[in-house]
Amino acid sequence: MSSNLLKTPKDRGRAGDKIFSGVSLGAGILILVILFSVAMFLVVQASPVFTADPETVTGGEGFAAYIFPIVVGTVIAAAIALLIATPVGILVALFISHYAPRRLARIFGYVVDLLAAIPSVIYGAWGYLVLAPQMSTIFTWLAENLGWIPIFAGPASQTGKTILTAGIVLAVMVIPIITSLSREIFLQTPNLHEEAALAMGATRWEMVRMAVLPFARPGIVSATMLGLGRALGETMAVALVLSPGLLSASLISSGNQTIAAEIALNFPEAFGLRLSELIAAGLVLFVITLIVNMIARLIISRSKEFSGAN
Repeated sequence: MSSNLLKTPKDRGRAGDKIFSGVSLGAGILILVILFSVAMFLVVQASPVFTADPETVTGGEGFAAYIFPIVVGTVIAAAIALLIATPVGILVALFISHYAPRRLARIFGYVVDLLAAIPSVIYGAWGYLVLAPQMSTIFTWLAENLGWIPIFAGPASQTGKTILTAGIVLAVMVIPIITSLSREIFLQTPNLHEEAALAMGATRWEMVRMAVLPFARPGIVSATMLGLGRALGETMAVALVLSPGLLSASLISSGNQTIAAEIALNFPEAFGLRLSELIAAGLVLFVITLIVNMIARLIISRSKEFSGAN
């Protein structure tokens, strides 16, 4: 008689659990290995920049002088995107999950999911051909009326290809991500919490504020950080709608650049030390992304105990 026939269903179940546990552990280890391999590749390929004579790096300016403006441009573009996308995404998610009729909510959900699937080059083309020309008129008005504010100081870009335009395009790309994830989190709010708030006489908005948002706080942070990761690493859309130049405090003047766009525009023709400079810039972006995710995990871990999430 076969030994398999002597095994009870419970024994076979335990064997399946062991196999699944082993496969899951292997997948987790594989992710760590890939992450470590990427980090080592970046460090090794970028090492010539850190060991070379500073006068030979980026035309004699040194790597620090080269990387600082594009790091600032990356942070500014991502900050603009989050400032616009986070409140809009959360409000749209709340409308879909708690305010819209079921049929309309289903349609809105499909539209949001479709927006998240549009390639970034399409957003970039829209920003370049449609948004940028329209923004040039707005930039001129801002420079004339609010030019005393440093971020709106002139001269205004006549093409509309500025860091503010790039930030708006990134916001449009990030909104579907934040909306989709936030919607799913809002729908997971325990019905008992919502019903208890309504039974105490709370309005729908008060119910959302007291029951839904506290429960969804870690999920909202996760959705926002995922959107921030998309904004930090976006390449083609930014390259199409941003005119690179010197670092500028004004959001409506031509200038500024992001790390990802800088790498994409210069990588095909780079070789030797210039190639190492671009890889070193990629290493800086890699470190920034890791730091952002670590901060996000810290915020989420501190929020869970107050939200009721497991």
